[in-house]
Amino acid sequence: MLDFLHMILHIDQTLGIWVAEYGAWIYLVLFLIVFGETGLVVLPFLPGDSLLFIAGAFGASGLLDPVLLAALLVLAAVLGNTVNYHIGRYIGPRVFTSNSRYLDRKALVRTHAFYEKHGGKTIILSRFLPVFRTFAPFVAGVGSMSILKFQLFNAVGALLWVCGLITLGYFFGNVPIIKEHLNTIVLIGIGAAAVPVVGGVLWRLIKGQASRP
Repeated sequence: MLDFLHMILHIDQTLGIWVAEYGAWIYLVLFLIVFGETGLVVLPFLPGDSLLFIAGAFGASGLLDPVLLAALLVLAAVLGNTVNYHIGRYIGPRVFTSNSRYLDRKALVRTHAFYEKHGGKTIILSRFLPVFRTFAPFVAGVGSMSILKFQLFNAVGALLWVCGLITLGYFFGNVPIIKEHLNTIVLIGIGAAAVPVVGGVLWRLIKGQASRP
């Protein structure tokens, strides 16, 4: 059981074993992993970016169909975020209207206002940030972000994330130097995606402090 869990959590490293042993069933396994990471708040630790990149590399090797893979995983990412959003939308109002000294209706209103104004870019950018991509749709649901607006940016973000990383893996995943330093490259990519998010938050904090009397 522990070996099985280890393979799931590190499937980006053991994908070749799964492809050899399970053949076409690997598409279902990858679908469920992407769906779980994006759709269930309790599973942010599942592999994401590196998994898509390596899957693209396997597509270039002919072991996986890259077009079928991309289509299925875009669908998994969209459905995962949608489920996560609805869980947040169901839970949010109940939590924030309960008798709590830490959570109140004002917090819910502020969350709603933020996602109505910045929710689109938050949903898209969070796709490229582990953990954040798991919680962003949940918080969007908590804040009751417009469902039509959410689904639009949900689909755009899924396409950019899945197709972008699979395409990069397809063309560069089998280059020896990249294979040897994949973890470092992934961390650099995550850092590059995080810069505008962190910068935006810091700017708003500084701006908010400066505007106070």
